[in-house]
Amino acid sequence: MTVHTIDTWLTDMDGVLVHEQRALPGAADFIQALRDNGRKFLVLTNNPMYTPRDLSARLKLSGIDIPEDHIWTSAQATAQFVSQTIPQGSAYVIGEAGLTTALHEAGYILSDRHPDYVILGETRTYSFEAITTAIRLILGGARFICTNPDNAGPSDQGILPSTGAVAALITKATGREPYFIGKPNPIMFRTALNRLGAHSASTAMIGDRMDTDVIAGVEAGLHTFLTLTGVTTKDQVEAYPYRPSHVVDSIADLIPVAESGEVEE
Repeated sequence: MTVHTIDTWLTDMDGVLVHEQRALPGAADFIQALRDNGRKFLVLTNNPMYTPRDLSARLKLSGIDIPEDHIWTSAQATAQFVSQTIPQGSAYVIGEAGLTTALHEAGYILSDRHPDYVILGETRTYSFEAITTAIRLILGGARFICTNPDNAGPSDQGILPSTGAVAALITKATGREPYFIGKPNPIMFRTALNRLGAHSASTAMIGDRMDTDVIAGVEAGLHTFLTLTGVTTKDQVEAYPYRPSHVVDSIADLIPVAESGEVEE
């Protein structure tokens, strides 16, 4: 039996810590255990709609206390990527404040006049006019970026179309495939590790999805935990060619690991 040391934690938000803005069992205690024991951690989310400050406030209302500087969104990762690729550039953006704020902070100008990028994020009010503008700009030479590949997301009223589904519409009209920044792209994890000054060998990823969280963690060389409180069920794990390091019922099962900093395999 091998004992692994884990001093840094990356965790998904929806399906691991919360479900439709309600805290999942053990989530608050797990985060508190990390803080009490001096563990480095970041909450990673593909949701680009909200700023880290907004998400911190929403989590606090759910009973989970996470400072905004401990949250890393696909919008932030996207802004960092484009600003490093084309510094002080411009973008036509379809999205909410989480994305536009991140781009402004990265030194980007938002414009529909010959932008360097068309950046598609997530919004509850996708506009036919905005999508048409995006299509024309991409055909005119703008590079096509998406914050995250999720095709659908949950709501209190049921499933909602998400970034990936709208991106497919734009791809069909333009023939141009987007570059997705959020999970499972390892960029999301590398930027998070750099932000923490952490090493992959002593970092763990907690997620509820095999097709985004776990595969990205595996490809980044992290220790991976799949929680069964979200999208992927235990029966579905066997259908994938890769495996998480551990499958647990909920994040509550990981509180002892957060306290000790060690896990057996």
